This record gives sequence, structure tokens and C-alpha cells, in this order.
Amino acid sequence: MVDSLVSSCGNVANFVKPIGVCFNDRVGCRSFRRSSMRLQSREPHNNRQTLHGYFIFDVTQRSFSFNTSPKKCHASSSPYYSDGFVPDMTVNGLSCKEQLATTVSADQYDISERKLKLLSGSCYLPHPDKEETGGEDAHFICVNEQVIGVADGVGGWADVGVNAGLYARELMSNSVRAILDEPKDSIDPARVLTRAHSATKAQGSSTACIIYLKDEGIHAINLGDSGFIVVRDGCTVFESPVQQHGFNFTYQLECSTRGDQPSSGQVFMIPVVPGDVIVAGTDGLFDNLFNNEVTSIVLQGTKEGLNPEALSEKLAASARERALDRHRQTPFSTAAQEAGFQYYGGKLDDITVVVSYISSSTS
Repeated sequence: MVDSLVSSCGNVANFVKPIGVCFNDRVGCRSFRRSSMRLQSREPHNNRQTLHGYFIFDVTQRSFSFNTSPKKCHASSSPYYSDGFVPDMTVNGLSCKEQLATTVSADQYDISERKLKLLSGSCYLPHPDKEETGGEDAHFICVNEQVIGVADGVGGWADVGVNAGLYARELMSNSVRAILDEPKDSIDPARVLTRAHSATKAQGSSTACIIYLKDEGIHAINLGDSGFIVVRDGCTVFESPVQQHGFNFTYQLECSTRGDQPSSGQVFMIPVVPGDVIVAGTDGLFDNLFNNEVTSIVLQGTKEGLNPEALSEKLAASARERALDRHRQTPFSTAAQEAGFQYYGGKLDDITVVVSYISSSTS
């Protein structure tokens, strides 16, 4: 299904809503890419709690707890972190291009001698019209496994009476179960997503992004227009590409052969260093804020000593403010104009933000 371009906050002229679903003759299909991985042992599975958008999954008790508050924010905890930990984000004089060069060259770091840790927090703001049903986004944070994930149920399903949020939440729940079944010394996000997709039976469809931190960097798979960026010293040094069949027609997983398959997702291995910040989110974030705006908020927030939860709240609030602005240029309005539509302002949508700080165990 295809989301309507029209939102309550934008101005559109001569727009005809796309109708139906077509998975033939795909536009701009990107090939499935893998990078070699060198995997080492990880922390044992003990006292694990996993957090999802609009529900909490207690791994120990194997139970779900639902919460229907309009705004849902979480922070993860770990014996290797304190809530007060904030990475040093002082700009060291390198340009963003130079920072990017350091990201793609793992040889500059003695990755065999260090242990990286992840401290994550999240914020979820459902679309104001969808608060009663919990919206259509979902996400999780696996603390000890150092895995995060986000999913965005495709809103166009509402036109046929289907809540795609149920599909997104089941997909994320099944991702957690797949993570727990992975070998303790090797979590493969692509394999996790494949297993989760096979197990998800709800109606609807969804994007998906799963990110796993290992000592040599982050391993990730992204399918659709959710995604993540890596911020280092005030610069965006990595941005996951958007996968769309056409304008506002995202790649999406579905419980049928009509949808895209996990093998259509893009797989990444990105070297990271202590002090890096990962910002993962659904298109409610990235359709409304340009990457330089996200990076600026991250830099300001870390300088202020914000923890990941507080920073995720700040990013979500900024995205919501921009979504309601009828006059500011946004990534979504830019894409709409490039596609030939007269569209201005933000795009009101569910907004999920997961912020992760990377540190070493000696920090």
C-alpha cells in the first residue's frame, strides 16, 4: 500500500493520490550488498529487557506490557554505562569529508584491542490522529545484545481497514525473538530480519532497520525509508540510503509474496569509535529534518550533557514542530517538488527516534 502524500500540515496543488500496489518493474531497485564480518564473543544473556515502541517485552518473563500514553520514551541501562555518560563531541578541526574518510577506513583504529558499548534511549510520538491505536511505528532496544531496531507500518493500509502498526509491532517482536536465538558470538541482522519476516503473520506491511554493535563496528540492514545516520564530532559520517520504488512508495515487507523480501534490504558494516552517536528513526524524523539539522541537534544535545533518551525526545519534538510548519522546506517537500508536486511544509506522521551513544568499556 502507498501512503497518501497529503497531510494535514502541507499545501498541495494538482495532486492525485496513488492507488493500489505494484511490485513489478521496480524503480531504482538497489542490489543486496554484504560486507565481510569478523565477529567475536559478546556478553552473556542475563537480566535482559527489551523495549519496543508502544510496548515493552520482558525477555526474562516472556511477557508483553502495553502502554497507551501519547508519548513513549525509554532509556536503556547496562552495567557498562551510567545515565550521566556523555561522549566528548568537541569538533577536532577535521572537515566532514575528512571525518567520512575516517569512518570508511577501519585500519586507523586498533579495533582488536577495544570493546565498544552501546547506551540507547528512544522516543515515540504517534500521529495525533492515531494515538488511540498506538500509531503505526514500532521499535526495540536489546540492551545486553547491543541491538536496536525500528519499523514503520505503511499507513496506506488504513484505506482498507487494516492497522499496519500491528504488522510493524509483530515484526519487531519477532526480531527480538530471532536475536535471542542467534549464536551468542554472532548476531546477523540480515538473518534476524529474514526470520522475523517469515514469522510475522499480521496484515499490513512495514519498513525495517536493525543495527547491531560489535567491536569492529556496527552491522546493519535497512529496508525502506526508515534508516540511520552516524554522527562524529559534529559531522554526519554515514547515512543509510533510502529505498523507494518511486516517490513516497517505500520498499516494504509484507506477509505475502507481493511485498519486498528481506534480501532486498541493504547490509552495512560501518567502523565506529567511542564518542560516535547513532540516530535511527522512521521517516517521521528524516522526512522533516535534514541531516545537518539532526547533526546540529545531536552536537548541541551532547554538549549540554543530555542522555540518549533526552536527546531522542529533543529530536522527536523538533521533527514534530517541523511537521506542523506549512512554510519551511523539508526533505519531504524537496522530494515532492522534485517529483513534480507543488508541496510545501512538513509531513505529519508517526515519529520514532532511537539515539545510541558509543563508548569503550574503559570510558
